[in-house]
Amino acid sequence: MGILQYKTKKTVFLLKLWTMDNEQTPIDVDKIVNHWIETSDEDYATMQSLYTSNSFGWSLFMGHISIEKLLKAYYVRKYKKHAPLTHNLYRLAELSELELTDEKSDWLDKITSFNLNARYDDYKREFYKQCTADFTAAWIENIKTLRIWIKQML
Repeated sequence: MGILQYKTKKTVFLLKLWTMDNEQTPIDVDKIVNHWIETSDEDYATMQSLYTSNSFGWSLFMGHISIEKLLKAYYVRKYKKHAPLTHNLYRLAELSELELTDEKSDWLDKITSFNLNARYDDYKREFYKQCTADFTAAWIENIKTLRIWIKQML
């Protein structure tokens, strides 16, 4: 195990996950999968509320999080180990060996950009300009379609 110089709650948690994965400690797959699904559903509801309140950029950010959690649930269900520590939706799908159409691949890449664009100041201004009601509504429909697709495989 590598030396960890940082002592925050997040790094300790991440180190525990890494250690569990690398020591191949058995995990409670159903508990972890259910957690990912339940919190994804909560994030999806938050996405819809944010859209209704005209907070379009944050709405799409939460859409990204809801898809990420379902992909992680799928990964855990399939491999019986913790999901990789990444926010890249395409990469999660790839590591899960999901068969993706070009359209779904493009959607995952675009939705991943919502994570970066909503969080980092360098990108926020342009992202918020792009996030009109119509743009956001269209992407919410794509997010909904992806959620249904992933949930069918769970």
